[in-house]
Amino acid sequence: MAEETKGEGFVIKDRRFADEPEKKEEPSPVKEKRVREEAGKDEQYDYPPVNFTNFVISLSTSALFHFGDFPEFEGGKAEKNLPAAKQTIDILDMLREKTKGNLDENETSLIEGVLYELKMRYVKEKG
Repeated sequence: MAEETKGEGFVIKDRRFADEPEKKEEPSPVKEKRVREEAGKDEQYDYPPVNFTNFVISLSTSALFHFGDFPEFEGGKAEKNLPAAKQTIDILDMLREKTKGNLDENETSLIEGVLYELKMRYVKEKG
């Protein structure tokens, strides 16, 4: 019988997985936050907050990467991938359509401005 003791005083017994190697579990958001708080003393996590603005900027940065504006890793060669750039632009366009009427003025102007710039860039690159 498989038996495992957790640090919080729980004992888990499950015969189904007794003969199998231990499986890795995916970190939950709560666990991840706890790990970050504990690690904050030793390591610095500089992740931006998750919000609509940062999400749109992240997707636009991804499109710029696919346009070949910067390499995948330091010292590497930047490569163009126009189909991937087009897909990212399409994702942003879909997001704009699905969120229409639910965004504030700043969010609306951000996504419309980003889409305009990326579409113009795509036409230039394609062209």
